[in-house]
Amino acid sequence: MMYKTLLFEQEGRIATLTLNRPNAMNAMDETMMEELADILDELRGNKSVQVLIIKGEGRAFSAGGDIKAMLSDEKPLDIEAAMDYLTRIATSLYTLPQITIASVHGAAAGLGFSMVLGCDIIIAEENSKLAMNFIGIGLIPDGGGHFFLKERVGIPKAKQLMWSGQLLNGKEAQKLGLVDEVAPDGAGHATAAAYAQKLLASPVAAMITSKEILHLSKINELQAILRGEAKGQTAMRKTTDHQEGIQAFVQKRKPAFKGE
Repeated sequence: MMYKTLLFEQEGRIATLTLNRPNAMNAMDETMMEELADILDELRGNKSVQVLIIKGEGRAFSAGGDIKAMLSDEKPLDIEAAMDYLTRIATSLYTLPQITIASVHGAAAGLGFSMVLGCDIIIAEENSKLAMNFIGIGLIPDGGGHFFLKERVGIPKAKQLMWSGQLLNGKEAQKLGLVDEVAPDGAGHATAAAYAQKLLASPVAAMITSKEILHLSKINELQAILRGEAKGQTAMRKTTDHQEGIQAFVQKRKPAFKGE
């Protein structure tokens, strides 16, 4: 199947899913969200794939949600449709019958970081730029970001990272438990590929079964958080702070938030 914003390749038991909007630093517009939701749904039924590598084309993994699309007058973002796609993406990512590896280089910010955190194994290059930085435009994490972040670092630290929008490089993220392995700059994809081969030399079916058992008890919690994100993000999109945040981003100035 052909996609406008994604590349998908399968070689034996390993598949690679590439975010492919390099001119936009793989920022996720509505088309990419829909295609990601569809392809991950399909992968849930694909027993021939045991390891899935997710990476970005060009200079970054993903800069997050497409702010230009948020500002578009010709085709404004349908927030309800977007939240539906993100719910499907996060749910599928968490329940995939594959071991998932995020291969991060450059930026993995906002929604891009949520997707990275939804993977089982995270490999980031030393000078990657990782941030849960929704706060900078007056929004809350979505794409399961609340769930995946607190699963990695616990609720108190998750709140600090979400509220500050702190930017982390690969080594800093590893110290916090957000990244499993740090690769030299330029070697992230090769490291992820080697890791995938190592998994295939292991009893990977047992590993996948353990993943399914561990995640089973958390699915209801994830779904509750996704409902909260959809409701909260829809409300935040209407705030004065969000409008100020995206205007300040476009104008490259410091936003003047009012808590409204």
